[in-house]
Amino acid sequence: MNIEKAKQVQAAVCAAAKKLASSNLVAGTWGNVSARLDDDHMVVTPSGMPYETLKPEDMVIVNMHDLSYEGKLKPTVETPMHARILLERPEINAVIHTHSTYALVMAAAHKPIPPICDDQVQILGGEVRVARYTLPGTGEMAKAVLEALEGRMGALIANHGAVACGRNLDEAFTAATVLEKAAQVYVGTRAVGGGVELCKEDIAFMYDFFMNKYGQR
Repeated sequence: MNIEKAKQVQAAVCAAAKKLASSNLVAGTWGNVSARLDDDHMVVTPSGMPYETLKPEDMVIVNMHDLSYEGKLKPTVETPMHARILLERPEINAVIHTHSTYALVMAAAHKPIPPICDDQVQILGGEVRVARYTLPGTGEMAKAVLEALEGRMGALIANHGAVACGRNLDEAFTAATVLEKAAQVYVGTRAVGGGVELCKEDIAFMYDFFMNKYGQR
């Protein structure tokens, strides 16, 4: 393991966690953040610690294959979900789990978010599916979330919250923000007859553009 890189990733995950705490995407100590360190390890937020007290060295280095970890602090209970996503989706390098209000409204209703917003389909890949209900922190939850994320960068977790992914932490944070906004927009459109879904061809075009052509690449 590259120790210097580990310190850099710990600092980045800590900064993302503090940003998450001030974003209204989580409440209390709920929600968590991870980032890939190398092919075998990830860095995740610790379990049950107030965001404002976190320091880079508190971020936990976890072996993604067997979930063993370094240091005295326990990693988030959602570690199995983070590890499963990062292991099986090599294009993803960061995962953010939120409990934002409108996403939870949809998750509690077991209702997907239809593809009604441009930024939603560009960044998340289309309809935001709902992972079936499972007990938090279990391997079953990890499996259910991975299934809901197929071809997507975001999903709802039934009765629990949401998960957003990215090729880096900034992109994952943007995905989490867009997912919450899409949920809010969808709930709002119900008052005026419902949103109009984008067609599959446009969704595919916009998602490909964002993933492969957008920005200064």
